[in-house]
Amino acid sequence: MRMVDLIEKKRNGKTHTKEELDFIIQGYTNDEIPDYQLSAWAMAVFFQGMDEKERAALTDAMVHSGDTIDLSEINGVKVDKHSTGGVGDTTTLVLAPLVASVGVPVAKMSGRGLGHTGGTIDKLESIQGFSVEITNEKFIQLVNQNKVAVIGQTQNLTPADKKLYGLRDVTATVDSIPLIASSIMSKKIASGADAIVLDVKTGAGAFMKELSGAKELAEAMVRIGRNLGRNTSAIISDMSQPLGFAIGNALEVKEAIMTLKGQGPKDLQELCIELGSHMVVLGRQANTLEEARELLMESIHSGKALEHFKTFIKAQNGDPSIIDNPEKLPESKYKLDVKTDKEGYIADIVADQLGIAAMMLGAGRATKTSEIDMAVGLELRKKIGDFVKKGDSLVTVHSNNNLVDEVTEKIKSAYTITEEKVTPPTLIYEIIN
Repeated sequence: MRMVDLIEKKRNGKTHTKEELDFIIQGYTNDEIPDYQLSAWAMAVFFQGMDEKERAALTDAMVHSGDTIDLSEINGVKVDKHSTGGVGDTTTLVLAPLVASVGVPVAKMSGRGLGHTGGTIDKLESIQGFSVEITNEKFIQLVNQNKVAVIGQTQNLTPADKKLYGLRDVTATVDSIPLIASSIMSKKIASGADAIVLDVKTGAGAFMKELSGAKELAEAMVRIGRNLGRNTSAIISDMSQPLGFAIGNALEVKEAIMTLKGQGPKDLQELCIELGSHMVVLGRQANTLEEARELLMESIHSGKALEHFKTFIKAQNGDPSIIDNPEKLPESKYKLDVKTDKEGYIADIVADQLGIAAMMLGAGRATKTSEIDMAVGLELRKKIGDFVKKGDSLVTVHSNNNLVDEVTEKIKSAYTITEEKVTPPTLIYEIIN
């Protein structure tokens, strides 16, 4: 088998066999196929696409390019959740203890943030003492004991995806549905989940700006999951503005606590209940989504979900007292309100700009080696559809540095205010099973 022949085959719109895709992925992972040939092949895929069987075979080849996580010793149906990314996406912090509190095991492998997208591990590490540096044996023990644990990503999980993603990033082939879908699903499947719930974002603050593209990606990933023996559902949700009100590590932990108390932002709670309901049904702790919703809401109202968050934090050496005393979380030295000089309705918020503003404060990483400041970030005071008067606060900036003027300008440029009344965007567009 020769790589040049496989490039030509895909260039001409023909279908790869599983054996051919195994050859490509294994050869590239083992440095037997050079970057320039993989680049040519990726561009051929970009233009010619892949059918359903090819996508599943490509994903499977990437799964087996490195380590896979064996969660068979964990009792019950292990359900994982993945978001395609956004600004202020605090769902994992809420969902992990909430879903675990009704009996679904959540064995979560998470990563750190890069750029303006926050990482779950960074957020959890704003809790004093919290550690994801635990052995696989301890990880499995904690999930069996508490139904929830979070561990950092292993270095050798889907190495083919890491290499291929880096290549796609510099060859203008990132936004290829087959390559995006196989990248995401390979990591989820290698992580050992029995079932997967996907939160596919769409809107200005998402990777998939258009609803049609988000739907195509969601359908592709659901089909890959099903073809590889994983029950998979996808929810297409809005990211035309940040989710919730908080952007920043400790600020998002505080917001998660409030949400688990039933006092969080409406959009964050609604999305968590929707995603959580699918996780509960796939985890076989409810027969219908309506029954699952009732279980989750009861867990919030009874305080059971919040207690589960406390147990989860304590089990991984974090300080559980932050649940009752969130002021113990890192706090910034300075707070500044960014005020509007116009009256009207919030018509648009460029989520990416707010994410970048938070990163400039130190809430995110500009490079992999950047240090994160857990205390800093933004608290939104107004969202799309809200009416504002001159002098009203749009955002409260939590800062420890002297970039406030630059950050303020970026925040102001992210907001559009009009005289006409504005309807808030739809939160959940579609569910794909």
